[in-house]
Amino acid sequence: MRAAPRAFGVLWVVIATTAHAVEAEGRGNLDLADSKPVWDLAVTAYPTMVRGGENYTSAVVTANRGPLHLEGRVSYESIGARSAFVGWTFSGADEISWEITPMAGGAWGTTKAFVPGLVATLAWRRFDFYTEIEYVHDRNDGSSSYIYSWNEFGFRPVEWFRLGLVAQRTRVYGGDRDVHPGPFAQVTWRHVTIGGYWFNPGSADQVTVVSIGAAF
Repeated sequence: MRAAPRAFGVLWVVIATTAHAVEAEGRGNLDLADSKPVWDLAVTAYPTMVRGGENYTSAVVTANRGPLHLEGRVSYESIGARSAFVGWTFSGADEISWEITPMAGGAWGTTKAFVPGLVATLAWRRFDFYTEIEYVHDRNDGSSSYIYSWNEFGFRPVEWFRLGLVAQRTRVYGGDRDVHPGPFAQVTWRHVTIGGYWFNPGSADQVTVVSIGAAF
């Protein structure tokens, strides 16, 4: 039980040190700092309806300052779990734009684990690919450790509407399936994005996820 506080103490030291470095860099270019928000914040809730299982709501909060990425999650690795991450974003743009954020963090509550992860995006014209990958290393039960993955292949016929295919590998829902595929659609209006995901359509293991998010 004492390992978790020590791990998160180290984690927050890394966060504070990185944030200080980013702030110092920002002071070297006051014009740039004045023209952009200091922090970019986003919060998204995911009400989840599981056929024959337990309905629940997960949530993700992110804060970005330059390449520094901070993230907190609720009921993500498992129902009732809490997790926190710190990462650094690398990006580039030519004909294909890309962004990749390696992260390290941990989970506590119903899942107690060290969780390294990665978030990445590729975009070309109206098409894009988004992926989240993390390895949940359960400290108490090695057999419960697993690789979680959420992947979206999207298309934007217009700027405010996105649709495509999604697949995730998770053990949150229970049952025999590890991989859950299906379609999704999103609508964006100003700072708000609302989406719907339909996993395993037409099967006895259907899962419906609604996403409600806002960016600031």
